[in-house]
Amino acid sequence: MSNLISFGHIVPELLLGGIAVVLFLFSAFARGKAFWQSVLFPTLAGSGLLIALGLVLYFGLGDGGSGTDCTYGGCKLFFGLLATDPMAMFFRILVIAATFICVIISIGSPALPEDRKGEYHGLLMVMAMGMCFLAASNNLMMIYVAMETVSLCSYLLTGWDSRSQRSREAGMKYVLYGGVASGVMLFGMSLFYGLFGDLSLQGLHLALSGNGVLDSVGGQWAALISIVFILGGLGYKVAAVPFHMWCPDAYQGAPTPFTALLSVGPKAAGMALLLRFFYGMFLVPGSMDNVIGASSQIPWVLIIGIISAITMTIGNLTAIVQNNLKRLLAYSSIAHAGYVLMAVAAGGRDGFEAVTIYMAIYLIMNMGAFAVVAAVSRSTGSDDLRVFRGLSNRAPLLALAMAVFMISLTGLPPTAGFIGKLYLFAALIHRGDFWFIALAVVGIANSAVSLYYYARVLKTMYFEKAEEGMPPVKLGNAPTAVAIALAIPTLLLGIFWQPLAIVARWSATMFH
Repeated sequence: MSNLISFGHIVPELLLGGIAVVLFLFSAFARGKAFWQSVLFPTLAGSGLLIALGLVLYFGLGDGGSGTDCTYGGCKLFFGLLATDPMAMFFRILVIAATFICVIISIGSPALPEDRKGEYHGLLMVMAMGMCFLAASNNLMMIYVAMETVSLCSYLLTGWDSRSQRSREAGMKYVLYGGVASGVMLFGMSLFYGLFGDLSLQGLHLALSGNGVLDSVGGQWAALISIVFILGGLGYKVAAVPFHMWCPDAYQGAPTPFTALLSVGPKAAGMALLLRFFYGMFLVPGSMDNVIGASSQIPWVLIIGIISAITMTIGNLTAIVQNNLKRLLAYSSIAHAGYVLMAVAAGGRDGFEAVTIYMAIYLIMNMGAFAVVAAVSRSTGSDDLRVFRGLSNRAPLLALAMAVFMISLTGLPPTAGFIGKLYLFAALIHRGDFWFIALAVVGIANSAVSLYYYARVLKTMYFEKAEEGMPPVKLGNAPTAVAIALAIPTLLLGIFWQPLAIVARWSATMFH
């Protein structure tokens, strides 16, 4: 009976999966039918995502606990495989919204073969379903299944433009890196299960609290190694150093509309999973600030802090020398993963709120930046920085939108990015310990470094002349509309961020 009730809470995911099946079936009979490919498939996918978004809100705000195990701030579904707590709901909304924006940007994209748009949108639906499950996973087995669902769709969609050698090469590299990361994570999970005899995060929490494995040096080292291996898989999903090697090639080679989703969706779900995994095991129930004694024997906070500092530093320094805007934004995405990991390391209510606020803001400003890249590349056939020369004269609205996104990604007022970074640094400073303050200083220094390459984009658009023969940038397309639409909340949230802060505070109640 409990499982039957649990099905009611995953209706949005079931809807997305059902629409994916319909898209796959219809696409088999729609070869050469332009109306189906260009109109019906995007409409069906977009409508399904909007309905799924409404269902998440309905089931999340309604009485979702009847008949299920409602502990740790939420209800556990399918005997603990999934959680329906506020944090799961928040990140499910984020990934569905990101997928919807991707569908809009994809309309009319020349990088998507005309006769394969049904399969393309079907894979987007499956990927959205996998990201929702990933954000709500509460069991090691479910974490692996959800992550593989997202990864397999990502591999296919990265290499989707079979006419482009770069796209095919990017897809192959992504598969190779992803396969290694998947195997490493699975080995870490098996080792963890062998040590503690449980797959659920709550069961592992109880085991870590007192089964004696960590009393010996050998047990501590085995647990530490398994944590590092699992972190390898999770770090690959959020593109954290040293698991980031796939990111620049995949971002550059993938169709730009999908790159926009790839830069935000899996990262958001991965950050939610990082919070749930580590704090679900090590946080004292009913507290947002106290961890169990095993946390001192497995220095996971120190590991995440070190990875955070290295990730943001390598991402920012490498972005400086990039001349391709998609690669520049790829390394920027790596750096932003490092920023968010600062709040993951900080933990507590402030850290949880900072992660949720920043990921919501990052979705808006980063997908907006990729929408501008998509709009320009449609007219010029390139995403190199040189095609942005003189964009302020060729397409003033697009240039203005891009300027807003670049300023926001830097973290300057009065944009939303400033508020997001303010919460990140505040979470560290509120901890008060020397190492957290030092990490905040590293983050501030990296933000200063990032100003150089973001300002370089602004300089190219506003102070350099376009090359002779450069084609005009057409504004009447979906990416342009998305870019302008996303620039508005990027500015507004820099001034009126309180509603987002209230929602983030609510989402941080997952362990109450």
